[in-house]
Amino acid sequence: MVEGQGRTEPGWRQVLVVAAVVVLVVLGAAAGTSLLPTEVQRLIFHGPFLIVVLIVGTAWLLWRIARGRPAA
Repeated sequence: MVEGQGRTEPGWRQVLVVAAVVVLVVLGAAAGTSLLPTEVQRLIFHGPFLIVVLIVGTAWLLWRIARGRPAA
């Protein structure tokens, strides 16, 4: 536990679980996208869709980090 903050740091188990979930989500998204028609795949991969997803995801993650956890 970090002194004065009242919370524990994540351990290896938590880090590995999050990493495994991220890998499964990415593989699921790739599999789901492969089932779409070719034109929709082209729109997703060659259009601004992925850039928008990355910007929104990054902004959400930074907002969550900046907000911090509520005091228990």
